[in-house]
Amino acid sequence: MRGGAIWLPVLLVAVAARAALAQELEHHIHLGDSLTAALKHQGALLHYEAALAEDSTSYRALWKAAGAVIDIAKQLDGDANRRPRDSLYLLARGYAEAAVRSDSMGADGYFMLAQAVGRLARTRGGRERVRFGRVIYQAAARAIELNPGQDGAHHVLGAWHAEVKRLSGLTRFFAKTFLGAGFLGRAQWDSAVVHLERAVELRPEYIYHRLELAEVYLDRRRYDDARAQLERIPALPVSD
Repeated sequence: MRGGAIWLPVLLVAVAARAALAQELEHHIHLGDSLTAALKHQGALLHYEAALAEDSTSYRALWKAAGAVIDIAKQLDGDANRRPRDSLYLLARGYAEAAVRSDSMGADGYFMLAQAVGRLARTRGGRERVRFGRVIYQAAARAIELNPGQDGAHHVLGAWHAEVKRLSGLTRFFAKTFLGAGFLGRAQWDSAVVHLERAVELRPEYIYHRLELAEVYLDRRRYDDARAQLERIPALPVSD
């Protein structure tokens, strides 16, 4: 009995410490989410990183940190900002990959990985885009497999199909011949439309889904459909 009595206070202290850590982690994630909703992404990132200081393996903090970094990087326009922007996308990729390692069954981690690499690819030339293509496709497809309602993953996968179809024939030939990128043959305009229409269906108020879909409609010369999407945008809330 005396041994048990000695260890009981130690156990209680350990339980209390763990509960306090979990409470602090949730506090920072909640504050980060609030700042994200207010489009204050730098402040949100600071709170997600504070959550990670409490628990570096927190799945939610990792994928949310990846999202905050992506939102910061998206605001850096132009060639002059390419280096800091790409550095941020690489940081986001690192957070997303850590999220996938933390929970391989979580759709949001895969979506953030696909988004980070997809954003990075869009700043590069055709051949470099091809090198990123497999990661983007597989991560987005896995996110949809885990959660068919992940609108962002449908967006990324739809954009992937469109971006590959926009590559020049010479670039696609180079990719298939020298990079072993035969998987690019999976790209179809119809798949681009289907996934982007699904993204809009799942989250109709999100401007970027409609904008990307309108661009694909323009590629396919579906001008009335593109106009219909664009005319909806002015009435939508600014959430990105």
